Amino acid sequence: MNFANLFRAYDAMIAFRDAARRFREPAAAPPSETSLTQTAAAQGLAGQIETRLTNVVVAALKEAFDRDHARLELERAQIEEQRSRAEEALRMELRRQAIDRELARLRLLAGTALIGWIASIAVLFIHPSGIASRIVLGLGWLLLLGALGAAFNAQGRVHKSENVDAGALPLWLMIAGLAATAASLLV
Repeated sequence: MNFANLFRAYDAMIAFRDAARRFREPAAAPPSETSLTQTAAAQGLAGQIETRLTNVVVAALKEAFDRDHARLELERAQIEEQRSRAEEALRMELRRQAIDRELARLRLLAGTALIGWIASIAVLFIHPSGIASRIVLGLGWLLLLGALGAAFNAQGRVHKSENVDAGALPLWLMIAGLAATAASLLV
C-alpha cells in the first residue's frame, strides 16, 4: 500500500478545506443582505467541493485497500502452492528412501540365498550322506534358488509398482532353504 499518495491526498483535502473556510469567512465586513446570500452561496459551494474531495479520498482509499487485498490473496495462493509443492517433494523423497531401503534388503536376501546355495553344494561334497539327506539337501537347493529368483523378481516389482514391501516371500524361502540344508546334515 502506498501511504505517500494517501498522505498527499489528505494534505490536499485539508488545504482545500482551509481555503474554503477562508472563502466563507471574509475579513470583518458588516453583514448585509447581499453578503449573507453570497456567504450562503460560498458555503454551499465549499460544502460541495469538500464533499467531492471526501468522496475522491474515500474512493482512493478503497481502491488502495482493494489492491492490497488482491495482492495479499495472490501472495497467500503462491505460498500455499509452494507449501503443497514442498509437501509433494517430501513425500517423493520419503518414497525414494523407502524404495532404496527395500532394494538394499532384497539384495541382501539375494546374496544370502546365493551364499546359502553355494554352501549347500559344499555340504554335498564335504559331508557324504545317504539318499534321504540328499533329497532334503535338494529341497534346500530348490528353496534357496527360489528365494534368489523371488528376490530378483521383487526388486523389479519395487521399481515398477507402488508396493514398497515386496520381500516377504524371498525371506521365507531363504529361511526354509537354509533350514532344509541344515536338516540334511542331521538326516
